[in-house]
Amino acid sequence: MLPVSETAAEIALPPAQPKLAPDAPAAGRGKAMAAILLAVSLASLDTAIANTALPQMAIDLRTTPSASVWIINAYQLAMVATLLPFASLGERVGHKRVFISGISVFLLSSLLCALAPSLGFLATARVLQGVGAAAVMSVNIALIRFLYPPHRLGRGMGMNALVVGISFAIGPTLASVILSIGTWPWLFLINIPTGLLALLLGRTHLPATPRSAHRPDIVAALLNVLTFALLIFALGQAAQRADAVSTSFAFAGAVVSALLLIRRERGHRAPMLPVDLFRLPMFALATVTAICAFATQGLGLVSLPFYFENVLHRSPIETGFLMTPWPFFVAAVAPIAGRLSDRYPPGALGAIGLAMLCAGMTLLALMPEHAAVWDISWRMALCGLGFGFFQSPNLKAFMASAPPERSGGASGMVGTARLLGQASGAALVALSFGIAGPHGPTLALAWGAAFAGLGCLASGARQLI
Repeated sequence: MLPVSETAAEIALPPAQPKLAPDAPAAGRGKAMAAILLAVSLASLDTAIANTALPQMAIDLRTTPSASVWIINAYQLAMVATLLPFASLGERVGHKRVFISGISVFLLSSLLCALAPSLGFLATARVLQGVGAAAVMSVNIALIRFLYPPHRLGRGMGMNALVVGISFAIGPTLASVILSIGTWPWLFLINIPTGLLALLLGRTHLPATPRSAHRPDIVAALLNVLTFALLIFALGQAAQRADAVSTSFAFAGAVVSALLLIRRERGHRAPMLPVDLFRLPMFALATVTAICAFATQGLGLVSLPFYFENVLHRSPIETGFLMTPWPFFVAAVAPIAGRLSDRYPPGALGAIGLAMLCAGMTLLALMPEHAAVWDISWRMALCGLGFGFFQSPNLKAFMASAPPERSGGASGMVGTARLLGQASGAALVALSFGIAGPHGPTLALAWGAAFAGLGCLASGARQLI
């Protein structure tokens, strides 16, 4: 397979900071940001909102609980496999076009999910929904970069992190409320009015960002999809201690696809898998930091319900309340950290946040069996404060370390790092249960502390560059 290369004449480098239309720029920026945040909230909610309804879905669709997990996996696999191709496409056709197309696909697939008569139909619709969500999440950070001047970029990143945190926090509660008054199809139907508003605001107020002149590479896109889909599948198989042959083939397929993708795009000015950006130390360290932090989050938020109920012997209702401080404090501190990142080095802020997260995870793992509610809550709050303090500065570091013409690739890598970290964390939770049995949650929390510590070192290393 021959590598793809392009001459400098084929690449039209855009200006560093495109502006909104001259008419009412402040109002236009606010409405454009509203479109982005509404769409991001939908994509974030649908990552977890279906979990609560899985038992009822399995009954209504006449399938087994284990098979119903594909309702979740299909969405996540589609997202992680298509994020980078959409980010690359955004650089070619404009981030606004990809964003609007993503919302449209998300709306259509939400309707199909609500009307699904079988598990196969619903899983297919969820794949389509994940593709739409990936289109939105692949360019949302790039669009924010073109909405805010550099000295205020942290505010935009903080608002984005705030919405993601709130959406993640209220997802299970919102699902419970909807299911208490209606059936599971309404979990998908509620997307439609919010999505239509985001579509209207986006079409009218989002800026038309510069485009590069190089042609899309379909083969590279397919290789990217294969790489990440096989990698996530292999991680899940390994964590479940599934058949070693199929797991090995999946890992091998992911490695081969990645090598073919890198070879094909060698010499490309804007490769789909942004290996060119990894040559920038600040960007590479921001990626490592993000993967470590989101792996910690995955390890914590998946294992903690089992930890509270099986180790600390709390009831399911108490567990729901005990889980609240983490996402609440993430949402509360994210805008503050975003503003601070406009004044102080993001690497230092991220290191402080991940040091707090590491301490919180360690204290949770070492917590006595009969800990009081307050003892649990302040440890969870410390984890939330730490993660929220890390997130916005690291987002700014991601985007500020990449050249403006590579905003799409950087934005796509933000989402890819997040999903890889979360998927790895969830897989390690399953592996912890297989290794340690009833002590699996404690082992998972210990691994989470280790990942947070590694992320702290990676973030702090940016101060030495």
